[in-house]
Amino acid sequence: MTLLAAFLDLRGQPALVVGGGAVALRRTRTLLDAGLQVTVVAPQLDPAFEKLPVQLVQRACEPGDLQGARVVVVATSDAAINDQLCEAAQAAGALVNHAGDASRGTLRFPALTSRGGVQVAMSTGRELPMLAQVLGERIAALLPDEATLDGWTCQREAALREAPAQRELALAALRREIRQTVGAPL
Repeated sequence: MTLLAAFLDLRGQPALVVGGGAVALRRTRTLLDAGLQVTVVAPQLDPAFEKLPVQLVQRACEPGDLQGARVVVVATSDAAINDQLCEAAQAAGALVNHAGDASRGTLRFPALTSRGGVQVAMSTGRELPMLAQVLGERIAALLPDEATLDGWTCQREAALREAPAQRELALAALRREIRQTVGAPL
């Protein structure tokens, strides 16, 4: 299966997380980091949810809870409930992450490495999150510090203000510097 690799700006959009355990907590933090407005519905909630800026609803998920959610994460300990909610959320038009069986959902959370505005997301396209995590660690080791990234951004912006011939020379020099810094062939 081929997946669409994309970065989505969903800041301020409503998200629903169904489940109150460790996986639901991780997914909730990911959604909050991306700026979504998260509601968590579960009969039992990990106490760590209390410290998060989310709306907590301590009961079983009901069909109406799905209404209006742009992103839905199903992460209960009951596979049948996850399957049922996943189908209903997809029918409602939401992007859906099925935490127990990624192939049943429409949204997967990649391993993510970030530094200074650079985000690199990895997915194996299979059920091998451990491989994606290791690749993320390797990439993190290649990324320069934030000051270097800021410097490169300033260099690029300055180059783009140059006349065409100078612009190309400045951008070529920046490409060489970046390739050399990350250990890529020149």
